[in-house]
Amino acid sequence: MQPPQFDKFKKYFNRKKPSIQEIVREPTAGGVVFRRDANNGVEILLIQDSKDRWTIPKGHIEEGETAQETAKREIGEEAGLHQTEILGWLGKIHFRYRRVDKLVLMTTQIYLVKALGDTDAIQKEEWMNDIKWFKFNDALDKIEYEDIGKLMLMAMKRIRQEKL
Repeated sequence: MQPPQFDKFKKYFNRKKPSIQEIVREPTAGGVVFRRDANNGVEILLIQDSKDRWTIPKGHIEEGETAQETAKREIGEEAGLHQTEILGWLGKIHFRYRRVDKLVLMTTQIYLVKALGDTDAIQKEEWMNDIKWFKFNDALDKIEYEDIGKLMLMAMKRIRQEKL
């Protein structure tokens, strides 16, 4: 007979995940959104998701939409910034995650986006925990995804070189 403490542990090891039945591709797009502060320093807009991770505004590409159109739409929806200018493509990143019995392969096209107009009038969507402008180095510290961090560094290089 097994000692009773084994029963406590068995419940953790007997959870079987359903096997993956399908691979789903999800194309998404988003942007490294920036503005200049009063001292001409660069600030980056980040959103905090429901799991408290800081990231950039992004979302699914809808049918008939280009990746650039998606990036602009998502920045409008997720941040309330409707006056933006896409200054160029920074690259793409790949995520993989499991959704019950599906393996989701997400590809995100990332653009460099300048916020225009009243950039203080940002509004978070209900599902977000927060939305905030960060000084560039602080944004780099906050970002949870290494791939996005690398694209933010590329964005900063372009902002400096092209005096954007």
